[in-house]
Amino acid sequence: MSDNILIKLEKIKKLYKMGETELRAVDGISLNIKEGEFLGIMGASGSGKSTLMNIIGILDSPTEGKYFLKGKDVSFLDDIQASKIRNKEIGFVFQTFNLIKGLTAFENVETPLIYAGIPKKRRKEIVEYYLDKMGIADRMKHKPNQLSGGQRQRVAIARALVNEPSIILADEPTGNLDSKTTEEILNLFHKIHEEGKTIVLVTHETEIGKETERTIVLKDGKIIKEYKN
Repeated sequence: MSDNILIKLEKIKKLYKMGETELRAVDGISLNIKEGEFLGIMGASGSGKSTLMNIIGILDSPTEGKYFLKGKDVSFLDDIQASKIRNKEIGFVFQTFNLIKGLTAFENVETPLIYAGIPKKRRKEIVEYYLDKMGIADRMKHKPNQLSGGQRQRVAIARALVNEPSIILADEPTGNLDSKTTEEILNLFHKIHEEGKTIVLVTHETEIGKETERTIVLKDGKIIKEYKN
């Protein structure tokens, strides 16, 4: 693992006003994530995991604090700037797969490449490579409703990888899968990590958290514990 800091969070806060009350979803978190690290973010429901994930994924901005990605301050970007950086630097994998129902597996994986302006012939090569890597090249013409949960998540991981992002953010990626498929998907994440990719995995399950190199535990928007696995 490199000593290069890929992500640096400095005293990040996310506050929500609820009438007279102020909810501190993230309350002063400072965190470094190194290039090539496999980090787990754990905590019960309402601990601030999803809010922190959204800030790291530049889906949301902090109320206070600084966020540096590859040395660049990305704390407060407009929608267009945020969208450009997300498409280039961040691959997302969600519990609910977030595949487009009307598109085939091939077309779902191809979508980020279209946004990135990659020519059609090259897109085909890249999509076929990643679907093959995920072990589902034979399912590329199938739509999501013709695929099992594990196959859908493999398509989602392929889609997250095609733009060769700096980081993969996985939000409860095994939450909708049975134990055998969970093991298969975690093995894929390990393989991706061994190839040098930085992965941040959000989970509320202790067993899943143990799969990462380092785990931080959140409670009430704060890091209350950190340990190496």
